[in-house]
Amino acid sequence: MRGDGEAAAIFDAQRPRLVRIAYRMLGSLAEAEDVVQDAWLRWHQADRSSVRDPAAFLARTVSRLSLDVLKSARVRREAYVGPWLPEPILVTEAEPEDDVTLTLMMALERLSPLERAAFLLHDVFGMPFEEVAIAIDRDAAACRQLAARARTHVRGERPRYRVEKEKGLAIASAFLDASRSGDVGALKGLLAADVVLHSDGGGKRVSAQKPVIGEAVVTRFYRHWAEKGGYRRPAVLHVGLIDGLPGYVTEEADGIQVTALGIEDGRIAAIYVVRNPDKLQRLAAQFARS
Repeated sequence: MRGDGEAAAIFDAQRPRLVRIAYRMLGSLAEAEDVVQDAWLRWHQADRSSVRDPAAFLARTVSRLSLDVLKSARVRREAYVGPWLPEPILVTEAEPEDDVTLTLMMALERLSPLERAAFLLHDVFGMPFEEVAIAIDRDAAACRQLAARARTHVRGERPRYRVEKEKGLAIASAFLDASRSGDVGALKGLLAADVVLHSDGGGKRVSAQKPVIGEAVVTRFYRHWAEKGGYRRPAVLHVGLIDGLPGYVTEEADGIQVTALGIEDGRIAAIYVVRNPDKLQRLAAQFARS
């Protein structure tokens, strides 16, 4: 059996990938880290001498644990107040990129837990279907069908082309200016006709209780909030990629807020605003330290 030191080194090398798998499955970094910690305990207690591929073993373990959490999480989300959004993650240059944006994560919420797992493990993390089958306790043929159904459901949510980072951040900055100044003309020039605003306050901070749809309605929404806020521009704590989308973090009168933008054909097609303080504790602590 591998010694404890070697086992810890192997696990630590896999930890970033394991957290990414769990987070993509669950949409919560806090839950993802709990799952990975549970996986560490199982790895520590396992007969590691029989494990030929530690990376595959650990990925399977995290996938199974995530599925268990996801099943209970879906029940909790049915009683969630207002729209539910994933816990926002700021993407740094040092982190590996994949094409799972916040927009796609929202589409994954509509899938069954098994469809979601098969799609993520195979299409995103490159796990062979034989390994996926072991991870989710289905045969390989069933896993192929699950992944195929998932692709059909999420196909329209994958961008036809990735917006250049600089262009995306320029649009985000322009939207911040227009939305806080109440500049109706500028907002109309930035928004797609069928833009959708998702605002997650979790019942703990003021937010729209259902998606706000359409350029005219979203424009009125932001004009109203700009007026209510005295047309003041908040302190901007961060501008960059948030779950693969351009966006920013602002300090509002009642706490920090994260805004991410889905951009298609140079226009903002989706706006994701996270205000629920439970999902922002980590970021609030991070910015308080900086």
